[in-house]
Amino acid sequence: MTDDRRALTEWLREQARELGFHLFGVAPAVTPQGFHHLVQWIDSGYHAQMDYIPDRLTAYQHPSGVMEGVCSLVMLGFPYRTVEPPPSQPLHGRVARYAWGAADYHDLIHGRFKQLKRDLRERAPQVKARGVVDSAPLLEREFARLAGLGWSGKNTLTINKLEGSYFFLACLLLDIDLPADAPHVSDHCGTCTRCLDACPTDAFVSPGVLDSRRCISYLTIEHRDPIPIELRQPIGDWLFGCDVCQDVCPWNRRGSPATDASLNPPPQSLPTDLPSLFDLDEDAFRQRFRKTPLWRTRRRGILRNAAIVLGNQRDPHSIAALLKGLHDEEALVRGASAWALGQIAGSDALHALDKRLTVEEDSIVQAEITAALRSAETA
Repeated sequence: MTDDRRALTEWLREQARELGFHLFGVAPAVTPQGFHHLVQWIDSGYHAQMDYIPDRLTAYQHPSGVMEGVCSLVMLGFPYRTVEPPPSQPLHGRVARYAWGAADYHDLIHGRFKQLKRDLRERAPQVKARGVVDSAPLLEREFARLAGLGWSGKNTLTINKLEGSYFFLACLLLDIDLPADAPHVSDHCGTCTRCLDACPTDAFVSPGVLDSRRCISYLTIEHRDPIPIELRQPIGDWLFGCDVCQDVCPWNRRGSPATDASLNPPPQSLPTDLPSLFDLDEDAFRQRFRKTPLWRTRRRGILRNAAIVLGNQRDPHSIAALLKGLHDEEALVRGASAWALGQIAGSDALHALDKRLTVEEDSIVQAEITAALRSAETA
């Protein structure tokens, strides 16, 4: 039986490699040691508005919360490094590497899982399997370490000595005991603190502890409300997500390139032209972004972020787009656009803010406009 399971493991390894997964390891289905850190992290409020994490806390205690009867977890890595990012440009915003492509990585990897499960049913029809990609209550990075894929860096991400950290983590849960790989027990960050020092918003409370409330990725993707005013300028030109703590990591000087063409950025989409986003209504936004990671933030979130970036750039050429935002149907967009116009100032921007204030009915937007006018007056 042991030989059969070793043979099945090696078969899975080869099948996964053929499907584009460049990292493979097996971990036992156990209560992860890092669970108590998750509890402390939630108790500290670092999960911010991501209430789906504490709401499913019990499920995080053991992989059986994701699939009953699970015995082994096959941890997989799928590379997403494509081209090198271009330099920043006026009126443009940056997007995190993982979201450059025309496809959502969830759909991409789940498609691979479907094929892998079909092949598995043919070889071992008695084995039950479930594939998950960062949407289930599972401490993937903890199990990646147990499976030998790498260690958790000071930026909280899984780092592999040969592949860096530019890869998606995925997991195939199985109700059969497979020979487990040796866990990764060493930490190769050493005394390096580049990721901690480079974070524009000082989001790291300590090495390996991230306060999501200050993280640019959280603020531009998960956060649904106005971005706190003290964190708007540190966001810089990040429209969606952030790669700063990965870009500065020495381990990311190496790593496999993405093997799937759908992860490559479409022509002339990198970086993203921001004024054009304000021309998109809901239908146009859906058509452009529905199958991409940017859909998660929806139109209102993307336009909020675009306004913040344009406000940080303070380019008068963005005023026309921001005036559209100032009259958008979404209060979130109007408020961010008001702030941005206040940062740019100038007679056209200030006149538009004064005029909008006379008809604005949302109290939060009213406060944004008033603060923007006051800021421009004292600049």
